[in-house]
Amino acid sequence: MPYRGNTDLLHPDKAQEAKTHKLKRLVQSPNSFFMDVRCPGCTAITTVFSHAQTVVQCPGCDTVLCQPTGGKARLTEGCSFRKR
Repeated sequence: MPYRGNTDLLHPDKAQEAKTHKLKRLVQSPNSFFMDVRCPGCTAITTVFSHAQTVVQCPGCDTVLCQPTGGKARLTEGCSFRKR
């Protein structure tokens, strides 16, 4: 959504900046990120890409950590994550 009207182009709102396309932001930045996902069964931590296109399984207990969707990967219920 382009900036219109009486807005400050040098200091945009964080909410407004998050809604704009990644190439049209004041400073270009990607929408994707890496995250550490904790397995609910064995509490092992695995690094997963936010837009993973394959099923990611825990290396310790073979529990499915996330499943791909059309965009961002969907975490399995019970898994916790943090951005890296």
